[in-house]
Amino acid sequence: MAPELVLVLALLFGGYLARRLSRFPDGASDTLNRFVIDLCVPAVVLRLVPQLEFEWRLLALVAIPWLLAAVGYAITRLAARWLHLDRATEAVLFLCTALGNTSFLGFPLCSALLGDQSLPYAAVYDQLGSFLLLSIVVPVVVARAGGGGTPTWLETLRRVLTFPPFIALILALLPWARPAFLDPVLKLIAAALVPVALFAVGLRLRITPPRELSAFVLGLGVKLGLLPALAWGIALLFAPPQAVFEVAVLESAMPAMISAGAIAMAAGLAPELAAALVGWGVLVSLLTVPAWAALLR
Repeated sequence: MAPELVLVLALLFGGYLARRLSRFPDGASDTLNRFVIDLCVPAVVLRLVPQLEFEWRLLALVAIPWLLAAVGYAITRLAARWLHLDRATEAVLFLCTALGNTSFLGFPLCSALLGDQSLPYAAVYDQLGSFLLLSIVVPVVVARAGGGGTPTWLETLRRVLTFPPFIALILALLPWARPAFLDPVLKLIAAALVPVALFAVGLRLRITPPRELSAFVLGLGVKLGLLPALAWGIALLFAPPQAVFEVAVLESAMPAMISAGAIAMAAGLAPELAAALVGWGVLVSLLTVPAWAALLR
């Protein structure tokens, strides 16, 4: 088993055990998630956005995550009507289906299942797809769903503009000379994202399914089953090189993004559902991702 997967399981179990043994006070998960959102995610944004590059032959890797996010939005809107979901549950269902764990889990799994030559393509999918979705779309979703009541567009804009990862995105896009000491500092802060966020998820994780059972089952089915199948069909339309095709499908099969779950929990949006979709998504994906890789081969 890849070391990254061992670390994921250890942190999830560690957080779960800490809650069971009452080693942390109530609300510790919220505090840890706030640390992730206010410091770790902005550090990642400031480090990676200036490095983004694009080639036309890689168009499928950029288009597919955005198209799948649009499909995820349509599904969650329909589910909200059919299942009578509240706004917070609908937002979590969208965040945990539209955004995948395409770097921390995606990179090692692509390397293990497709070979090291897949990593540059996986990086394009992650940075120009999942990462930009996290930086641009997520602040709007959280602003619209959080805070109670239906916010006006002015209030939504205010929440987006004061969202730390969005502020970091604007700073990263500005043409300013970054001091030499900044990158190692950002790297150290960003390195805390995965362990802290996963431990916080473990603090929220329950063995029994969450109260929003229908949304939980739907979310896992869409993220790990439906969206990879759609990615397969969409990738065929682009007719990319075989290596690009394989990465596009396998990255789309990754479980919910850890940062998306952390943001949802920090905003108080159905935290049990968010923790369940992230935690159980990782566990189930240990079976589904290799299965998709076998189908590709």
